[in-house]
Amino acid sequence: MTHPHYHAVSSAKLFGGTAEDYLPIHNWFDATKESFADFRHRALRHHAEGIFEAERVFGITITNSAGKQVPVRYVAEQHVMEDCGRIPSVADWLSRIQPETWMSRATKVGAHSRRAA
Repeated sequence: MTHPHYHAVSSAKLFGGTAEDYLPIHNWFDATKESFADFRHRALRHHAEGIFEAERVFGITITNSAGKQVPVRYVAEQHVMEDCGRIPSVADWLSRIQPETWMSRATKVGAHSRRAA
């Protein structure tokens, strides 16, 4: 799926209520598109840790417009499954980063600021 609206419509079909009940959760997952506008944005929240972070942000459950309590984790898992086909770990994403020299180059604290002066 490519838009939070469609995830929210899917949530309403699965859990009841309206798409608007679920849109804040799906918008949160896809807000990282602001930083990287292709599938790679998913590395920031589309994983098991991101699912538990969604619970911390939105609470354990939400109450939809039908009055039903729905676990946020279920909605979050649905989003990740629809986008990735499974629930990856953070390690699944990070292990695919190609190391570059600058990523591990140590610099003494303050050394950069002295050069700029």
